[in-house]
Amino acid sequence: MDADASTERWAYTLYVPHDARAIGIARSTLHAVLVRNDLPQLLDTAVLLASELLTNAYLYSAGPASLRLRRTGGTLRLGVWDTDPQPPRAAAPDNEREGGRGLLLVTVYADKWGWFPLGDGLSGARGKYTWCELSTGTGAGRVLWGISASGGGGAGAGPVSWRITATQWP
Repeated sequence: MDADASTERWAYTLYVPHDARAIGIARSTLHAVLVRNDLPQLLDTAVLLASELLTNAYLYSAGPASLRLRRTGGTLRLGVWDTDPQPPRAAAPDNEREGGRGLLLVTVYADKWGWFPLGDGLSGARGKYTWCELSTGTGAGRVLWGISASGGGGAGAGPVSWRITATQWP
């Protein structure tokens, strides 16, 4: 790519209907955008984070969503708009549940993340925008995080202990 990465700017927005199949289509679209824009180093992390944000939008709102990708210089921002105005909340880790770790993954893998409410409901437009950011660097200074659990052998067996570790990428 000829553009200087420090000044490169672009944005894409994908409408995502309230259909479980749409999350996979959004992942494929994100993959194509990152490959075409020479950001293969972000593929795994960006696809994971977008999947988590879109899955939350699907599970906790009744309407459509949108995925917005925006590169500004050395930052890629992934954002998901949905129709639920409630703030995103991380569930307490529970070994008995299949899900509930999405925001924990976003917290661990994103450089930054946040959300803000949208609309006042008077015009019919309301909901929230949840976003996360990744550095577009080639890996220098990036950290690989690991999450592991121990204990909690079932109902009444005691608490689960969570450990988060970090390893510097070469």
